[in-house]
Amino acid sequence: MERSVILAVRDLRVYFRTIFGDAKSVDGISFDVYEGEIMGLAGESGCGKSTFVEAALRLIKPPGYIESGQVFFKGSDLLSLKYWQLKKIRWKELSYIPQGSMNALNPVLKIEEQMMDGIMAHSDLRARQARKAAADGLGAVGMPTEVARMYPHELSGGMRQRVSIGMSTSMKPSLIMADEPTTGLDVIMVRLNLQTLADLRDEHGITIILVSHDLACHAEICDRIWIMYAGKLMEMGTAEQIFHDPLHPYTRGLLDAVPSLEDKSTKSIAGLAPTPLNWPSGCRFHPRCAKRMDICSEVEPVMQMREDGRQVACHLYGNGGDA
Repeated sequence: MERSVILAVRDLRVYFRTIFGDAKSVDGISFDVYEGEIMGLAGESGCGKSTFVEAALRLIKPPGYIESGQVFFKGSDLLSLKYWQLKKIRWKELSYIPQGSMNALNPVLKIEEQMMDGIMAHSDLRARQARKAAADGLGAVGMPTEVARMYPHELSGGMRQRVSIGMSTSMKPSLIMADEPTTGLDVIMVRLNLQTLADLRDEHGITIILVSHDLACHAEICDRIWIMYAGKLMEMGTAEQIFHDPLHPYTRGLLDAVPSLEDKSTKSIAGLAPTPLNWPSGCRFHPRCAKRMDICSEVEPVMQMREDGRQVACHLYGNGGDA
């Protein structure tokens, strides 16, 4: 059965002006997100994951700017909507879990006040209805009722992050973009927060884009995973395909760097990630790739769809064969 596309990204480019030229943080990415799935976006820090989320939500501020591209949400291009049109979609249809919940919450307002402000700003609900929606949002993520009357500094890091999740789901949106929702949390809170996101998808049909450099988080709850490197997408597959049979050498390098209980020896990827001010020619991973060929430094590989539904941008699979 054909799945419905809820978000379609087409050739998105997000640049930042510097005195040395444009830093091309996101440099031409295209992909679809299907309704009801949890899609992961993984890669090293600085590869452009969070920049994509901010661009899709129209949160990029100068010196950053969207050079080109389209982000279709339920058929409407978010990048061309007027502000009042975008305001109608935010929170109600399209929500955001920011990275660093303490910085996202207002330290001088109680949790209930912050949630009510957001709900009333993006809906026609009155104060009593907004208060109930806020309480329901906190209840959905397992927060006790007294949390509503507390200030952010009275909560632990994990509780603040769960409050952020509760705020983002208080109006039952269709799509949530979660940007590193487990950063800085202990393993118990990471597990609880991931389970909360999975439950929201299963119980309410909410589509989730999970942005994280932690591959364990993706393995836990994601249906499909996109691997991103140097502003480009390298590979896409189901979680099982990515973890059990990675195609791109970069994906293999990421997995080799993950500690294992059985094999405590890990291998980091050789070299350093390149600067967005001067991406390498050809395949952007070729300076660090152990399988590079002459063509890799000269020609940029295109994303190819394989028979099993996977996608990969690598010259090793130029003829559709296996590496």
